[in-house]
Amino acid sequence: MKDHDPRGIPHTTPRQSATFTQDANSDIRRAAATGIYDIRGGGAKRKVPSFDDLLFLGASISRYPLEGYREKCETKVTLGTRHAKNPMELDIPITIAGMSFGALSGPAKEALGRGANAAGTSTTTGDGGMTPEERGHSSKLVYQYLPSRYGMNPDDLRKADAIEIVVGQGAKPGGGGMLLGQKISDRVAEMRNLPKGIDQRSSCRHPDWTGPDDLEIKILELREITGWKVPIYVKVAGARPYFDTTLAVKAGADVVVLDGMQGGTAATQDVFIEHVGQPTLACIRPAVKALQDLGMHREVQLVISGGIRSGADVAKAMALGADAVAIGTAALIALGDNDPKWEKEYNELGTTAGAYDDWHEGLDPAGITTQDPDLMSRFDPVEGGRRLKNYLKVLTLEAQTIARACGKNHMHNLEPEDLVALTMEAAAMAQVPLAGTDWYPGKPGTSY
Repeated sequence: MKDHDPRGIPHTTPRQSATFTQDANSDIRRAAATGIYDIRGGGAKRKVPSFDDLLFLGASISRYPLEGYREKCETKVTLGTRHAKNPMELDIPITIAGMSFGALSGPAKEALGRGANAAGTSTTTGDGGMTPEERGHSSKLVYQYLPSRYGMNPDDLRKADAIEIVVGQGAKPGGGGMLLGQKISDRVAEMRNLPKGIDQRSSCRHPDWTGPDDLEIKILELREITGWKVPIYVKVAGARPYFDTTLAVKAGADVVVLDGMQGGTAATQDVFIEHVGQPTLACIRPAVKALQDLGMHREVQLVISGGIRSGADVAKAMALGADAVAIGTAALIALGDNDPKWEKEYNELGTTAGAYDDWHEGLDPAGITTQDPDLMSRFDPVEGGRRLKNYLKVLTLEAQTIARACGKNHMHNLEPEDLVALTMEAAAMAQVPLAGTDWYPGKPGTSY
């Protein structure tokens, strides 16, 4: 660039608009060229207050830490103690979230079952029904009961170790998912009772109820089908966590699963993913408050999902009051999705390994989010299960390390008093003090 314009006037440094950014301009051009909204998978890409904005205090004189190799820190958790004859007993407080067969390949579902089973935890079916691969390799399997009812049948309900009624998902509160025709193979079509190769859009609400009273009826119906043996979870998106948790508990739920906006999805509108719902961090304390107000905290278990990546995230969620967490996107990455070894092929698709989110197109080079036989053959479910087991082991060890450093002999003994916040936003959402103070925005007894 020349230093001066033709009139000899010096140039100023060009500035990009803070409103019309490169990303915003690209979205406008794409919309103008195609006339359709953008569909993608994955979770929110915008930066929001998160677990990274919290720190643990650790123990010193006022609190005594535990020796890492001599003193135990328990990780076992039981979900569904309220009504179920056979509650879900897990060795670790980390579960695998619902991801459907259709969105994922059969071998990927098998790998999730293998890895979760080896780690002593549960996996979840997702939309589209129960596959023999996942049931066969999961000693603890949660069956998702979704508005679409795809693949739903009473026989599979009775085979499940828990049932999760899905009311909402963090990536798309108030919206249904999508499965494009290229991923509806013969097998997927048969399981979902759909025509092969035709796009489908899942319902955004259950067809047989219009409000909370109907949820109570549905829970009772499912309990009767399963002989009151298995826990009934209710999964809600991070929209109105206090009220949704309250209504789920009053309807009879054994477990509430709360999914924040960092949670992923196989496919939905980009505008949903980025602009609907609340950050996971903002959802936990209102849900815990609802349970406490009802006198049901720890009696009805709270599972948090949406953006969990590390043992630190696990420990922070539990310190804020969760009983367990669920992982989805992180589990797929552990299996091998978005692996840089496929970078050349990701480039040929017009993207890069770390940004690939066009899972709905069924072209995943890793063979995980596809129904293409050639691509699926690249993925080894045994190796994938081993990788997932290792990842779950590391998450657990990291979370235990933090709990011991805070002087806790069980993960459930972590508490908000073990945390401080680095930002005003995180302090307000988590209701823990801003670092270096004893105050957070909205703290009772303060007027500022």
